[in-house]
Amino acid sequence: MTVSRHAAALFGTQGVANTTGDDIAAVAGISTRTVWRYFRSKESCIEPVLAASAYRFMTSLRRWPLSSSFEDFLIEDLSASSPTPQDLADDTASIRLISLVGEEPALRAPWLMVCGQAEQAFSAVIARRLDLPAGDFRVRLSSTTAIAAVRVVYEEISVSAVAGVRTYTPEDVIRELGRAIRITSNEPICDPRPRRPRL
Repeated sequence: MTVSRHAAALFGTQGVANTTGDDIAAVAGISTRTVWRYFRSKESCIEPVLAASAYRFMTSLRRWPLSSSFEDFLIEDLSASSPTPQDLADDTASIRLISLVGEEPALRAPWLMVCGQAEQAFSAVIARRLDLPAGDFRVRLSSTTAIAAVRVVYEEISVSAVAGVRTYTPEDVIRELGRAIRITSNEPICDPRPRRPRL
């Protein structure tokens, strides 16, 4: 994770093209050979930072009760569990990196890799809400479209936030995510699931 944080900082200050594997290794205090042992490219070095935020989001969604809406649960869960200073620093680094995806196409690959991992994790959440197997077509389609919606929202918000166009509260982000998922999904995955009548 340390290497990833250093790579994220270098990409943010001097750009992807002007950052080498040697630069990342030097700042991280390791050999360049070690960097290439663990990462397939210099751009992939940022995947752990991007994944940290996605992992916390998915961990939260695994606690999402069927009786609660997407927005209500996440806002309540957010107030119940405060992020650590390191979590906030990683989130800030992620936002900066995501905001660069449009200008730095090489960063799109690691970003899409993380989104793909999130899609797999989200399938289990959606399967539970739809009461269907995780491999069901409806579950897979819903997971794919939901994560695509999440990706677009994060890209839009990141660009706006970094440019200073708008300040977003965590509640604003949650509501934007819920709105985007509802628009793109034909399944009621964001709504509370009604209780089944007892027979």
